Amino acid sequence: MADFNKNTSGDEFIEKIVHINRTAKVVKGGRRFSFSAIVVVGDGKGKVGCGLGKANQVPEAIRKGVEQARKDMKSVSITNMSIPHEVFGKFGAGNVMLKPAVEGTGVIAGGAVRAVLEAVGVHNILTKCIGSHNPHNLVKATLDGLRRLRTPQQIAISRGKSVEEISA
Repeated sequence: MADFNKNTSGDEFIEKIVHINRTAKVVKGGRRFSFSAIVVVGDGKGKVGCGLGKANQVPEAIRKGVEQARKDMKSVSITNMSIPHEVFGKFGAGNVMLKPAVEGTGVIAGGAVRAVLEAVGVHNILTKCIGSHNPHNLVKATLDGLRRLRTPQQIAISRGKSVEEISA
């Protein structure tokens, strides 16, 4: 797992490589290897996306994954250091529980979930992976959970009430 920051066209993005997989195709002359890379891209301020790139060389697979992740970027509701409420994200057999934590807790998460949370800019959170630990499913389940988050202001607007009426 690697991470690197690139500054292209004035945009500052956090790019994290979650997993690189090697596949082999057996041909007459031997084995042909190809690579797939799962990449997460975020701005550290609430926008995040993931991408899967496949190619015959690792750098090309990473480039394709980053390109796809930038197209997939969506905004998520986060508070100044954590998330507004507990949420479950699901994708395939992968389930991820995301729970807000107090200041100083840090990111308590495994590799795939940690990459997504660091890219989006969450600093204090508790997580638990339930079911599959496949990095593809965990990244997408984490994104599903983050995209389900709503702030008290968003809930109040949808109900036509004030924030004080909802929190009481």
